[in-house]
Amino acid sequence: MSDKLQQQFAELVPFIATWARPCEQARSEVRWAMDAEAYAAFYAAMMPRLDELLALVDRYELGALPPEVLPFFHLLLAFAEAAPHSELYGGSNRVPNSFDAARFVAAHGLVADA
Repeated sequence: MSDKLQQQFAELVPFIATWARPCEQARSEVRWAMDAEAYAAFYAAMMPRLDELLALVDRYELGALPPEVLPFFHLLLAFAEAAPHSELYGGSNRVPNSFDAARFVAAHGLVADA
């Protein structure tokens, strides 16, 4: 990851190790393991930077993201998948009144996104 991006998004860098997984199944497993505090912290860090992150990844064709941008793309995917847990489910890692999400496996398995 470039120093410039690390500096520009310094408050997001600590979330990369946990949240920025390269495939849907891995990101789902992270979500299932999180608690309300983790969801709140991730949401609070990401929300104000969404426009900048989206502008960053929008400069490139999907599948042609430079390696230094890819972790931020994966953070965006994780945020899109995790935001309902903050916005709708009170930080619960489960979806109320539904099947256990762990029963569902991504059809493409562990194939990396972009």
